[in-house]
Amino acid sequence: MSRNLQHVDETMSCPHGGRASIAPGRSRVLADGHPVATLADRWTVAGCTFTVGNKPQPCVTVSWTTAAERVRAQGSPVLSQASTGLCQSAEQVPQGPPQISVVQQRVVAR
Repeated sequence: MSRNLQHVDETMSCPHGGRASIAPGRSRVLADGHPVATLADRWTVAGCTFTVGNKPQPCVTVSWTTAAERVRAQGSPVLSQASTGLCQSAEQVPQGPPQISVVQQRVVAR
């Protein structure tokens, strides 16, 4: 299934409202003027206030498990809206999938 590519200026959050952002490593490949996101890029989450009981357990990273099958940027699979990810706490506790709300609308991948 073809879906729009993710890029560094998209709007993404953790399931608890924290803002996810990317530190791009493949900035030479652009989609609609923005560097595309790849499986090799590092994602961080800020502002998550999730707690378990009295223990803070905020989301701090997003780990991606699937990416586009046929499209790569400088050797690394690109991420699309169909990619599967998981927000995690500092202790690597799974917190749920990231919520993608805005991506570029021009470039698609399978």
